[in-house]
Amino acid sequence: MTTTEELIARLSADLRPVHRLAPPLRRAAAWLAFALMVIVAAVAWHGPRPDLADRLADAQEMIQWLASAATGVLATIAAFQLALPDRSPRWVLLPVPAAVLWVGTLGAGCLADVLRIGPQALVPGVSWGCMGFILGLGIPLSGSLVWLLRYAAGIRPLPVAAMGGLAGAALSAAGLWLFHELDGAAEALVWHVGMTLVVVGLFLAFGRSWETRATARFTAA
Repeated sequence: MTTTEELIARLSADLRPVHRLAPPLRRAAAWLAFALMVIVAAVAWHGPRPDLADRLADAQEMIQWLASAATGVLATIAAFQLALPDRSPRWVLLPVPAAVLWVGTLGAGCLADVLRIGPQALVPGVSWGCMGFILGLGIPLSGSLVWLLRYAAGIRPLPVAAMGGLAGAALSAAGLWLFHELDGAAEALVWHVGMTLVVVGLFLAFGRSWETRATARFTAA
């Protein structure tokens, strides 16, 4: 007859120590440092826009840029918090004020352009550069963040994936602003915010399939 001590020894024989995760803010800061290095390298490769000093001196454009960067930073923090089962699902609201400010400043810019040059200001041009940069950089950055949080598949896959997509795309849009000139606020609204929403949509779709696979594994077990 097996004693309790023998049973415990047998069950624990092949156990491996579990490495405790670092605090979410520390891990978020580490990923943001990585994202910053990637974005700085991309901006350096393209070279800063010639009117960057003038744009930085414009209060409205500076607020717009800071809001897009803040959206990415806050979405990153939210993703790491949501990946933990003991954190409130309301963390998903963290980037909302910055995102509203970002879109609001672009909307105000559209109105100013209409008052200055007329309704034609609302007709954006096609900017393949914006689309290529935000998709080409935002998707890999978002993917790297979601990969770090892959253990969240059984916790909150949809909000984690959405925040990951928003983080990578919004930070890429902030980087794009530093070197890419646009003809007006409407073009920035369509291509910067629009491509950000595309990336978020792609990662929401991934999160849904992620959730389905996690549920299937749980059911099978």
